[in-house]
Amino acid sequence: MIKSMTGYGKAECEIAGKKIIIELRSLNSKQLDLNIKLSSVYREKEPVTRTDIASRLKRGKIDLVIYADYKGADSIPTINVEVVKNYVEQLKKTGGEIGLDEYNPLEMMKIAMRLPDTYVSEKPDLDEAEWEAVYKAFLSALEQLDNYRIQEGEAMRADLDNRINSIEKHLAGIGQFEEKRIESIRKRIRQNLQEYLNSSIIDRDRFEQEIIYYLEKIDISEEKVRLENHIAYFRETLREEEQTGKKLGFISQEIGREINTIGSKANDFNIQKLVVKMKDDLEKIKEQSLNIL
Repeated sequence: MIKSMTGYGKAECEIAGKKIIIELRSLNSKQLDLNIKLSSVYREKEPVTRTDIASRLKRGKIDLVIYADYKGADSIPTINVEVVKNYVEQLKKTGGEIGLDEYNPLEMMKIAMRLPDTYVSEKPDLDEAEWEAVYKAFLSALEQLDNYRIQEGEAMRADLDNRINSIEKHLAGIGQFEEKRIESIRKRIRQNLQEYLNSSIIDRDRFEQEIIYYLEKIDISEEKVRLENHIAYFRETLREEEQTGKKLGFISQEIGREINTIGSKANDFNIQKLVVKMKDDLEKIKEQSLNIL
């Protein structure tokens, strides 16, 4: 099964006057790259979420965010009265020492409230019943993301099928030009020899031997057979159940080597055009392979 590494999942739950929102995003990466941001009350559960993500998603750049949207007074931080009083006393004392006779309580309060530690946000203890509801929502978001990957993967598999079929079609099209290509090469060599040498001194047997030697050097039959085998292996890999992205990438490299060799040996405009088309399809395959799990 082909799976994309791109995906998104979201789930929500409401508990005791607050709405918990869970979001998961995934992009392609060579390995598992996890970035987890949790509200402080859930931070102790990070190892659990990390293990679940790793076992389900395997690979990718994955962001998990779990945050609480408070609806009631619980979200309002408490003023640290003792700290504020101490700041005000210090400000009054400092003002007197530097000769500021006027004392404005409102201004003193404004200054004090901007200083550190004037607010206290107490971290509540995690209630296991609450975490159970949050965890259930987290698993729902995780499943959404995985299903998204599967759907994307199906679309990618269809596109890869079309691309590899196109390469196979262009490869088959080379055959119609090969006989003409060989005859054209033979004719060109003969014309060059006749142009620069007296035809009466050309040894026909030696000429035929040289032609055969040259044609063997530019023969592409082995490359065509290997390319056909790579195409078959690519199709087989597309149907495998395991992670296939890296494997498809390696096969694509081998396909590229054979296409390049055919192009370098071709010496024929029509074959070169087919090689360019195969290269274009292969580039699209390589791009897709980078986003396959």
